Amino acid sequence: MTLRTGGQVLVDQLLVHGTDLAFCIPGESYLAVLDALHDAAHRLRLVTCRHEANAANMAEAYGKLTGKPGICLVTRGPGAGHAWTGVHTAFQDSSPMILFVGQVARDTFEREAFQEISVKDMFRGQCKWAAEVMDAKRLPEFIARAYQTATSGRPGPVVLGLPEDMLLDQVEVRDLAPYQPVQPAPLPADMDRLRDLLAQAERPLVLFGGGGWTERAATDLAAFCAANNLPAAASLRCQDIMNSDDPRYVGDCNLAINPELSAAIRASDLLLVVGARLGESTTQGYTLIEPPLPKQKLIHIHADTNELGRVYQAALYINSGMTAFCAAARRLEPVAGSWTSWTAKARAGYEASLVPGTMPGTLDLAACVLHLQKELPPDTIVTTDAGNFSGWVNRFWRFRKFRTLLAPTSGAMGYGVPAAIAAKLAMPHVTVVNFSGDGGFMMSGNDLATAVQHEANIIVLVVNNGLYGTIRMHQERNYPHRYPATTLNNPDFAAYARSFGAFGETVTETGQFADAFARAKAANRPALLDLRIDPEAIGTRSTLGGIRDAALRSKPTA
Repeated sequence: MTLRTGGQVLVDQLLVHGTDLAFCIPGESYLAVLDALHDAAHRLRLVTCRHEANAANMAEAYGKLTGKPGICLVTRGPGAGHAWTGVHTAFQDSSPMILFVGQVARDTFEREAFQEISVKDMFRGQCKWAAEVMDAKRLPEFIARAYQTATSGRPGPVVLGLPEDMLLDQVEVRDLAPYQPVQPAPLPADMDRLRDLLAQAERPLVLFGGGGWTERAATDLAAFCAANNLPAAASLRCQDIMNSDDPRYVGDCNLAINPELSAAIRASDLLLVVGARLGESTTQGYTLIEPPLPKQKLIHIHADTNELGRVYQAALYINSGMTAFCAAARRLEPVAGSWTSWTAKARAGYEASLVPGTMPGTLDLAACVLHLQKELPPDTIVTTDAGNFSGWVNRFWRFRKFRTLLAPTSGAMGYGVPAAIAAKLAMPHVTVVNFSGDGGFMMSGNDLATAVQHEANIIVLVVNNGLYGTIRMHQERNYPHRYPATTLNNPDFAAYARSFGAFGETVTETGQFADAFARAKAANRPALLDLRIDPEAIGTRSTLGGIRDAALRSKPTA
């Protein structure tokens, strides 16, 4: 052992646990860590971002993509406050992530020192564990626990506060061994009971999603569904767990769910829920599956015992990680169920939904998505922001490879651009395309500067309708003709991109899109296309005018 500063001990622990990429906004509260990172630059790449929310979203996206904790470093006070959104997304999306927050010196705690916060109070309830490291000798212990906690059971975020004077202390302390994620596994009796319930069902349906998936788990789930000819649907923004071309895949529970899938879930007599939390969005406001005792018989598999029975009472709970459960399910003797027509009907409903209707305006977003699907390789990573525009991706993009979708189930705007940057830095040889609404893009588009600086050659498609579209839709539905606060006066997004050194072009007609995208892809630098969409095109199955008219018809007359 040799004397090391707390900052050096921390960076050495990141290396012990296999970290090779981290995201930050620099701060004076953790200068000792930045200094130690200088000496580790050949082993750990540090990406400086332009806003802490973006840095945290990059770390979350990295964790979601790789299964390894995404690392983010920010300063106290406003830095931690900005990063909170990314922690919340990591928590709701079950993504492994560790946020390090530079703190005030220990001898100034509880004085409301400059930018002082309480890490525990600020992040309590929105992470798996939050703590302050008060002794540099305990850094290996705390950091090992952080990695272990972030990746075991239901994955999620951990937040550690780092008092700035603690990082300067010189200590002798041993490094610990790399973390070893721990996942529960199903009992044999659980799987026997599952098979018995499946054998009794007439209209079973698998609903998969959540965090903690591996490619092996996804492969085993597909094999289990194939062996038993079970229809399978994705929870919100989890479509990439199963190949969309699989004849058992029947769609996803997005915010504008296919009516055919909604009907199938309501009609099912056994729901086999694998990994999904059954949150508000997936259950369409807890109406598809009604709490606390759903009409459908329910089998719920989840890695966190706190989730089992939290909202829904099930016929069978199985506490298991996805890899262990799906392997056990694949080994089960198939059930000879008469579900051929049931599965075929659900699949037909999904395939019918892939046929686009007409779209108001001169630029058809469905045609753009279908063109990209045809032109880009199957391993293309798609990132989306939150908003109605993402409905076109949810409906028309067919995900054929595992972990090719990065999207916030938390519904946080501003996610798409930083997620795309993180994906491109983690997998530089893979094509990465981001879909963002104009509202969400303006929340994180400043990190195009980071993409240019670090040569993360992403392609950003800004779906620009001059609205906070989702909220405008709700306004017309509930208060027709009354819509304050949702109209946007946007800049020239193509010129904005060019000001950073990125490629930028505006597209106003469907016929322009293919050539414009080809130019963006060939630019050999980050690129942006500003897609001018008619505001009436508020959803893949609806228009603003149609929603408004329906609302007016439903209002009682005086």
